[in-house]
Amino acid sequence: MTNELFNILSNSNKDIDNQKLMDYLSGKLSEREKHEVEKMMNDNHFISDAVEGLENLPDKKKLQAYVDQLNQDLHNQIQKTKERRIQKRIREYPWIYLAIILILVLSIVGYVVIRMFLR
Repeated sequence: MTNELFNILSNSNKDIDNQKLMDYLSGKLSEREKHEVEKMMNDNHFISDAVEGLENLPDKKKLQAYVDQLNQDLHNQIQKTKERRIQKRIREYPWIYLAIILILVLSIVGYVVIRMFLR
């Protein structure tokens, strides 16, 4: 998977891009652009939650570092979940094979026993 999939503020959102959001939080946008971002926030709860969360950060100068750290943590969490899913899948297969073999053995033994008593 590419890093773009793990970026919490990625360009996959067609309404707003990273730079515009960062400029809004830093107060670098014009009044018209601020109004556009606020309108998008009203229309999209994800953007609204992202802005609200990023506004609550104590040090605005480290905003990009926070975003990068969030992206890294998200990437690590997704990797761990993927690895757990693969390990779980590998662990389940031996039991399935054992159950199939046990059913076949019991079926053969049952057939042999029935044939012996019917003679």
